[in-house]
Amino acid sequence: MNQPALSFETISDPSEGPIRLHNATGYAGMRKAGKLAAEVLDMLTPHVVPDVVTLDLDRMAWEFVRAAGHDSATVFYRGFSHSLCISVNHVVCHGIPSARKLKDGDIVNIDVTVVVDGWHGDTSRMFLVGDVPLKAKKLVDVTYECLMLGIEAARPGATLGDVGHAIQSHAEKQRMSVVRDFCGHGLGLNFHEAPNVVHLGKPGRGVVLRPGMFFTIEPMINLGGPAVKLLDDGWTAVTRDRSLSAQFEHSIGITETGCEIFTGSPLGHTAPPYRA
Repeated sequence: MNQPALSFETISDPSEGPIRLHNATGYAGMRKAGKLAAEVLDMLTPHVVPDVVTLDLDRMAWEFVRAAGHDSATVFYRGFSHSLCISVNHVVCHGIPSARKLKDGDIVNIDVTVVVDGWHGDTSRMFLVGDVPLKAKKLVDVTYECLMLGIEAARPGATLGDVGHAIQSHAEKQRMSVVRDFCGHGLGLNFHEAPNVVHLGKPGRGVVLRPGMFFTIEPMINLGGPAVKLLDDGWTAVTRDRSLSAQFEHSIGITETGCEIFTGSPLGHTAPPYRA
């Protein structure tokens, strides 16, 4: 697909290399892509219940995106063949939909990326399945708070170190840990590009944020230690100590005064439990 004309300029960062600064065309494109991605999760919400098959959730997402006339970014991406990543309990990220049924008490992250007219909308939410233990609910709540604190820190003149510090300090105050092995990323006309958005750091360090930067913030927070391992399927990452893990993700754009969330829920769903 042809890239929209004059939708960005490129700057060079000493540590990250080329970073795109987008104009109004890019913001308009990302709003459409982010809205569709959020609508996928809104549509799935009433179906994330005990005994649902995760492959059925994936099929529903695929059909929804195709019916809207658009594409899933993850289908055939580096050999991945699904519209969703579905990560349950101790799975940190990139869980593969399968014949597995969700159980009462599970916590689940569902991650979706869509492509609308060349622009990528990338978002994920946690879901509580049935009656979830208090520790698991606390983990989900803290992870959402980490996401929003990171977003609050994302403004022009701040740094990615400020964003990471806001996330890390909150998680560690709650005696939880931040996953080091995965991070957020720039996006827009590409699924992944600079900058890398690490979810820990020191204030004042890293890339200085400028209007026009687009990236995801997607902290992965563990109840136990931060270490993860990759399973033999080459995708599924799990906690080494088998502790529970949670993640939330938004795609955002830096504005003149702060940032804009592209992937907010049209139904107002933020953190679970989600109300009709």
